Amino acid sequence: MFSEAGSRVAFSYRNALEQAEALAAECGGPDMCVALKQELSTPAEGRALVGAAVGAFGRLDVLVVNHGIWPAYDAPIAQMAEAQWRRTLAVNLDSVFGLVQATVAQMERQSPLAPGQATGHIVLISSTAGQRGEANHADYAVTKGALISLTKSLSSELAARGIRVNCVAPGWVATEMSAAAVGDPVMGAAIRAGIPVGRVASPREIAGPVLFLCTPLAGFISGEVLNVNGGAVLVG
Repeated sequence: MFSEAGSRVAFSYRNALEQAEALAAECGGPDMCVALKQELSTPAEGRALVGAAVGAFGRLDVLVVNHGIWPAYDAPIAQMAEAQWRRTLAVNLDSVFGLVQATVAQMERQSPLAPGQATGHIVLISSTAGQRGEANHADYAVTKGALISLTKSLSSELAARGIRVNCVAPGWVATEMSAAAVGDPVMGAAIRAGIPVGRVASPREIAGPVLFLCTPLAGFISGEVLNVNGGAVLVG
């Protein structure tokens, strides 16, 4: 969707080389879109991805932090393995520190693309779980709650310097990560019953609000958590 809006886009992948290359080609090829292979589980890896993106296009105006893991199986806190806890925090939170740190440093070295515009935009992707918790998935909910707090902290720190930081908090979305839960006859029905609009979101319905937050139309929005969940938080 950013590519459709005319942006040059760098995105990361871990293992899906063929799909990543096909998407990059679909979005305009190397002059407009590049796929960067990068594990994201440490601050150093986050900084490395920012460096690669800047190396590809020379500057960085938008950071969208939308990677993450959600262990699909239930893990009650009394039985949750420490390795699972550490892995979820590493991917969903530790790498975000490196991404944000390197992005802010890069943005502060740049001039805005046009006079009067923001110096840069950062959008962190949280979740309904970060606001109301999620039983048997405390590791995931903790990381998503932390991103909401990080959004508010960064906004307080960076808004006066021209960097807008906001957050989009999706509910259930039809992705590979959620496919098993959404597709289960019993759990899927329960999921949809808890969403006032009666269905899960498409990825484009999340991308649209993210794109909006990175345009001049959202120039007076900072530190906001935008719920995109079909009204699910209202009934949680």
